[in-house]
Amino acid sequence: MPELPEVETVKNGIAGFIGQAKILRVEIRNRHFRDIIPEDTESKITGASILGYRRIGKYIIIDLDNGLCLIWHLGMSGRIKTFKSLPDQQEKHDHILIETSTGWLIYNDPRRFGLLVYARQEDLFRTKYLCNMGIDPFDDRLDTTYLAEKLKNKKIPIKEALLNQNIINGIGNIYASEILYASRISPLRASDSLSKEECTAVIENTKKILQKAINNGGSTLKDYHKPDGSLGYFQYMHCVYNKTGQRCPDCKCDITKTGGIKKSVQAGRSTFYCPTLQK
Repeated sequence: MPELPEVETVKNGIAGFIGQAKILRVEIRNRHFRDIIPEDTESKITGASILGYRRIGKYIIIDLDNGLCLIWHLGMSGRIKTFKSLPDQQEKHDHILIETSTGWLIYNDPRRFGLLVYARQEDLFRTKYLCNMGIDPFDDRLDTTYLAEKLKNKKIPIKEALLNQNIINGIGNIYASEILYASRISPLRASDSLSKEECTAVIENTKKILQKAINNGGSTLKDYHKPDGSLGYFQYMHCVYNKTGQRCPDCKCDITKTGGIKKSVQAGRSTFYCPTLQK
């Protein structure tokens, strides 16, 4: 699933390509996604002009001049593609086509776990998608006091807490492993065992790693591509994610004895960590 850096990259890509264009035509070929696309979506947004683009957690928000906004989520396998003109042949799973005055947006989603709905702008944070959303990693309110309070009395592993979108939004499986590695904290530790200093380290490394990933276009592992079709680069900078048995960049241990980077499954998700450095 695309995480915050990938969603931010896609948002920036379509904003730079489409800009404040007018929506000329909308063709929805399949409405059956995580939630069914409302039947009146075409009539609601056709003719509106785009005012701007936002990212909230893993959602892309497109504000329109008619008081509505589009709420777009890429799900597990969704891709938003940009074109100056409509390709002669579309790909399988091209489910949504949006023609604007500056180009086309085409949404491709083989698994259809994504989402495209609209809401009134004033109701955006009352929708079920955003009403319980946690704080953004780049929000100045994310500080040691906030995180320590959220983790207090939580016995779940810290890795699972980082994936909780009601605490900090946008962090997914890849970046949770990378953040905890940089913080030298075992993903198996109980959340309430972290000291204030360790909470500070988690916050600092969250901002640092996510920004570095954004700067490098995100991580392309399976389905993720940028809107222009190019790949992200940050996967080449992963320290532990998907590197079972390898030596981590900062460790000098004998991996014939330690086994190198370990893989564990937590709440159904793969976790990668260095047991030598992460305590």
